[in-house]
Amino acid sequence: MRTILATLTLVCLTGAETFAADVTAGQTAFARSCKMCHGPDGTPNPAIAKMMNVDMKDLKSAEVQALSNDAIKKIITGGTGKMRPVTSVSGSTLDDVAAYIHTLKK
Repeated sequence: MRTILATLTLVCLTGAETFAADVTAGQTAFARSCKMCHGPDGTPNPAIAKMMNVDMKDLKSAEVQALSNDAIKKIITGGTGKMRPVTSVSGSTLDDVAAYIHTLKK
C-alpha cells in the first residue's frame, strides 16, 4: 500500500514519466549505490562530506526536489562536482532511483 501511495504521489508531483518507475526497486538501488554518501534518508553523510571537503546537498531539500527526473538521472550518470558517475545505476534503475529520491521530500 505504501508503494502504491508513493507512486501515486509521484505521478501527481512529477507527471506521467513516473508510471514506469518502481519506487521500491529505486530504494533498493539507492541503498546499494548511494546510501554511503547520501545517507538512507537523503541526508548527507557528514564524515564523507568532510573527508572529500564538499558541501553535499540534502536530497530532501527543495532545491533537489525541484529537479526533474531527467536532471537527477543526468547527475547520477554524469556526476557533479566531486561526485563521480554512478556506473552501478543504469537503464530502468535510473528511473527507479529518481522516483525514490522524489519520495524523500521534506
